Amino acid sequence: MKLGQHVSETPATAWLRHHATAFSEHPYAYVEHGGTAESARALGVDEHAVIKTLVMQDERARPLIVLMHGDRQVSTKNLARAIGCKSVEPCSAEVAQRHSGYQLGGTSPFGFKREGVPVYVQASVLALPRICINGGRRGFLVGIEPKVLTEILGATPVDCALAV
Repeated sequence: MKLGQHVSETPATAWLRHHATAFSEHPYAYVEHGGTAESARALGVDEHAVIKTLVMQDERARPLIVLMHGDRQVSTKNLARAIGCKSVEPCSAEVAQRHSGYQLGGTSPFGFKREGVPVYVQASVLALPRICINGGRRGFLVGIEPKVLTEILGATPVDCALAV
């Protein structure tokens, strides 16, 4: 896929358009297990501004979404404490796909299949001028203003980042 090439609509881009949210499209050649380091390299952006969408669950197996800097990990202990749960852990790939409707490596917080899933965002993400986040397909990020996460998506800021 060539840079600047238009990507067909995804549930995420449809959600963004429905909410009249401005975004830029950033396709890149997807690399299996490349993660945010690979997408940041391919697009020439700082990995700190590439935000990963993580599907997790609490001790009762209730799903939740965590949006984290690409170059950081989630402290599940700090996250659980911040959201008032006993514990939080990542969902298996199969469970995450069932909740989100997205293929692993293409998960976006926008257009999530299961509605009403709480979304948490690492607070420091909101201080960035612009972020890149998955657009609903492998090898495709969208560029947005971070305020979209709280003002339109309804994400709750938390402090749960660990350096990688």
